[in-house]
Order: sequence, then structure tokens, then C-alpha cells
Amino acid sequence: MTPHLAVVGVPGDRRVTMFRDAAVARGLPEPRVVPWRDVLTGREIGLPPGTLVRIDSPGEDAETDALLRGPGDPTRVGGGAAWYAAFTAGLRRIAALPGVRLLGDVEEIAVMFDKRRCHTRLSAAGVPVPPAFETGSYGELRERMAERGWARVFVKPAHGSSASGVVAFQAHAGRVKAVTSAAWIDGTLCNSLRVRSYEDETDVKALVEALAPDGLHVERWFPKASAGGGTFDLRVVTVAGSPTHAVMRTSRTPITNLHLGGLRGDLGVVRARPGLWERVLDVAARTAACFPRSLTAGVDLMVGADRRSVAVAEVNAFGDLLPGLGDLAGTGRDTYAEQAEAISGRRWT
Repeated sequence: MTPHLAVVGVPGDRRVTMFRDAAVARGLPEPRVVPWRDVLTGREIGLPPGTLVRIDSPGEDAETDALLRGPGDPTRVGGGAAWYAAFTAGLRRIAALPGVRLLGDVEEIAVMFDKRRCHTRLSAAGVPVPPAFETGSYGELRERMAERGWARVFVKPAHGSSASGVVAFQAHAGRVKAVTSAAWIDGTLCNSLRVRSYEDETDVKALVEALAPDGLHVERWFPKASAGGGTFDLRVVTVAGSPTHAVMRTSRTPITNLHLGGLRGDLGVVRARPGLWERVLDVAARTAACFPRSLTAGVDLMVGADRRSVAVAEVNAFGDLLPGLGDLAGTGRDTYAEQAEAISGRRWT
């Protein structure tokens, strides 16, 4: 018997509609959409026993953002701790729905959205990750970098996503430089779609101090390989534990996110390198194995400048939004069609 499907998401969001279209095309029931607003405001959610529930991103909706972080400009940076507390409470409410079966384990999603916990889990499992530490101030950041002899790091808000508040920071010979998409707008630190640099230490300190209250995860800079005139990394999507899709993201800045100007590169550069592609797939699969009760994950994987070493930068619970990207096996399925295929074939258990 084909199970009922439901998606917790933002009605009308392309993530929800693309998954719905893939499910229906595969012959699965059209998913019922459970708005995140209903989850976060405590409205009654009645789903038939046995319903398979996909939890999707609560992003790109101002009302939902206000329920998670409190009222304010939805483009603002910060409020991650409040967001995370409300988000994980919502996850627990979804998990408590009687008789449902989740396509993404709520505890695993919670770990993916805490960069500190995620880094610890990967490191304990032997997955290659850059060395890291936590900090709560600019002064402490500089002290710990000096203690370790690190001149370059990535400073990441503990609960950020989509590179919100991420700072590529370097300090050398009395000079500092911070590269980020965050910008001050009318006195509020906001996300922008343009990556910019700050080189005045007063500005850099103000930037880090504005991010610090929610907790900062700091990773040693991993020198990345170059291609097409810029450095690159990979987003590898896993479905049912196996790498199924991958995209190369290239940029002339340290931040490669596609919505911040990163470009899709030629994946053949990596696939053609003897041993490298196999290493990429192995590390992506080992990363997915750290989250065995989640149907899918988006693994941000860095290839070293030596074209041999690899390291995981992030694991994304909602990292499958890659429109038009075909699968590695050549069947033509996109990330959502691949998940619909796994659900139909009962490969998520």
C-alpha cells in the first residue's frame, strides 16, 4: 500500500513544489503541505497514521522567520540562537505527531544545524574536517588564532545557513581582512547578495562582535584547489546514504555559494583526477553514514590545493535545492526525483 506523504515547509516555496512534482511523477500520492507557521504556532496538525513526513526548509518566508527569530528585518544577520531554539522545538513537535514516519530524523537535523555539534560528530567518525575551536569574542578569536599559529580562518555562526554571517578572516603582519556577504544597513548587520571585504580592524571587530553572542565556530583555513580562474568546492547530495548528485561551485572569493555569485564549474576536473573522485565519493558516503536516519543530506566538500586531500566544510539538512542538476548515474533524475525513487523503492529505512 502506498503511504500518505506530507511535507513540512512553506506553501508555494519551490522546494515544496519541486518535491511534490517529483513525487506525483513517480506515482506517489500528492504530499499534503504542513506549513511551518502551523508547527511554530501550535496549530493542530492531523496526519493519518503511517504518513511519511518530509521536513523541509523554513526559509524564504518573512512570517516564519519572525516566528523563529522574533520580529525584525528578515535579511538581518544574527538571532541564530533564538532561531535554533524555536526550530528544534518545532522539530520535536513534528516528531511527536502520532504514527508518523519521518524522512529526516529530527535529532540529526538538529545536529546538522549546529556547526559545533556537526563538526564533533564528523571528527569522531574519522571524517576529514578542518581543525576548529569555538569563540565568543573578537579578542578571544585573535588569541586562539595566535596560540595555534593560524593566520587564516573561517568564522561561522554556530546556527547559520546559506553563508549568513560567515567571515573568511585573515590576520598577518599587523593587517587584517574579513571577507563576507554581511553589510551594515542603517545600523543593522544584514545579508546581502554581494561579497565584500573589510580591512579596518575597527570594522572587523564590530563585525565579529555583532555575530559572537549566538556562538561562533572557527575553522582553520583549508587551501582549496583552483579551476576556471577561481577556487572551488563541491556540494555532494546523498540520498539513502549514497552520493547521487554533485556540483562544482567556483568563485574568485573565498565564499562559493551559488546565490552569492558562485558559478557551477566543470565537475569533470575532479572526476578525471585519478583517485580523487573515489575519495570524494567515499568521504561523502562516510558523512552520510553519520546521519543514517536522514533520507538526504547536502555535503559541502573541499578539495585541497594538492588535488588529493579533501575535507568536509558543512553538512546541510536542506542541501538538495539544485534545479536542473542531473544525477551522477546518468538517469536524468534531479535531487527530488531521486528521493521520490528512494521512497517508492523503500530505500530510506
